[in-house]
Amino acid sequence: MSVLTEFPATYSPLPLRHAGIAGLGMYVPEQAVTNAEIAKRVETTDEWIASRTGIRERRVTRPDEASSDLALIACRQALEDAQVDPAELDLVLCATATGDYVWPATACILQDALGATKAGAFDLSAACSGFCYGLATATGFIQSGMMEKILVVGVDTLTKHLNWDDRSTCILFGDGAGAAVLTPCAPDEGILSSVLRADGSGLKSVWLPAGGTRTPTTAETLESGRNCLQMQGKEVYKFAVETVPDVIQEALDKACLKPSDISLLVMHQANIRILESAARRFGISMERVAVNVDRYGNTSAASVPIALRESAEQKRLKRGDIVVTVGFGAGLTWGANVIRWNRDY
Repeated sequence: MSVLTEFPATYSPLPLRHAGIAGLGMYVPEQAVTNAEIAKRVETTDEWIASRTGIRERRVTRPDEASSDLALIACRQALEDAQVDPAELDLVLCATATGDYVWPATACILQDALGATKAGAFDLSAACSGFCYGLATATGFIQSGMMEKILVVGVDTLTKHLNWDDRSTCILFGDGAGAAVLTPCAPDEGILSSVLRADGSGLKSVWLPAGGTRTPTTAETLESGRNCLQMQGKEVYKFAVETVPDVIQEALDKACLKPSDISLLVMHQANIRILESAARRFGISMERVAVNVDRYGNTSAASVPIALRESAEQKRLKRGDIVVTVGFGAGLTWGANVIRWNRDY
């Protein structure tokens, strides 16, 4: 007998639940470093940096601040916004490339500090795409019925991995954390689709060459600067401009939507020219694009949730809006989520 004919005639699979964002939070360090301050150390100017990247300043952690310190504040804000007690959480998912330790997971530090006593916890490493990957992962857990309430936090403190004498990288990055609480929502709301992509052949386009098991930290790697972030800027820019529009379109197609349906485009804040290029491609005015790269620089996995939280504070999110989130970065990785917003701010 066929497996298909063994089910009762009345059998029908349960419909997948939808997952929506119930709360948002963010935190950036107090210390702001301006372009003018960087120009005192390397050969550059405020005008040169701003015209090529859109960045005016970035936030930098103190020596005693770790990624979990930033993330904890963002998580507490998101939980308060969602009116969810930490003890109700089923999972703490931390998207980061700069954990407090090589191991264990920074998510475990957060789980303990929050008092999320019944939650699982793990880190997800997809660099600047991390939060978009995290949304897709959390959505799957909720859709399946395995979990009800999930905290997704994107946090990075990349300034701790910078060579501040390398003009090609020190001008770009900042530190920050952003968080979202996901819960089940109405069938026609929440995360409607996600598309995740990777191309490992671009590994060396942006990476940290030493410090892992392939090339452990030694006096020689420290002296040569291989324990600092390295990037091929032109290659990364070309990758982003070419891949971002395609992944947005694919995610929209999966959700049976068009670019004209987008209420707000929330992209990874790497470079203002990448944001403008995507907006032009889809005929979207910059008024419908979240922009904070001028104030925070590239905060990696934190940039999308920080932009979401600020958009909420600016009353740019309302129930029924179509919001598209997009991440792209080291790996190479990229991805997009299409969301029908399920609450008012």
